[in-house]
Amino acid sequence: MTIFQKGTFRSLFSYIVIAFDMELILLKKPGVEEVLKQGMHGPLETKPEERKKYLGTLRERIIVALTKKQVAEAKIYPQVEKYIKDYPKARLLLNGTLNYTEISKYIKMASTLKIDHTIVTNNVQDTDIGLVLAMDYAIDKEEIFLSKKNVPYPQGKKSSSILQKIFKRGKK
Repeated sequence: MTIFQKGTFRSLFSYIVIAFDMELILLKKPGVEEVLKQGMHGPLETKPEERKKYLGTLRERIIVALTKKQVAEAKIYPQVEKYIKDYPKARLLLNGTLNYTEISKYIKMASTLKIDHTIVTNNVQDTDIGLVLAMDYAIDKEEIFLSKKNVPYPQGKKSSSILQKIFKRGKK
């Protein structure tokens, strides 16, 4: 049994042949122009504008994101800490254009929770994103930005103290 028909053997040299699961896959070899372009401009990248905006990752991989103003606030967002605990294999990306004093609280939190964190600096294009918590694969979360009104983890009801319970019984 022959795989190649007459005349196809010569054109096969411009393709890379990959045998996978008893199936041949033909991939076109990069031409001289493509190699030169990648040498001058870097390797090809999927969705480069999206990666520049979201600190080097894709939007579909993001669990939660904060703006620069939100990161600069005095207190950390408790939702970010909750998401880090829920997704221990996530990466924390911080915008390197922010002052270290503004991002240090999140770096400290990432270290205590033992999660990977990276400070990303992009001098070519500025972004309003200050913090991104992302996975290595797509999770396609609809709402990634937090606001004061948008609290995904509601606080539980405060439990009454023993004295309050005693006095409530006496009033009835």
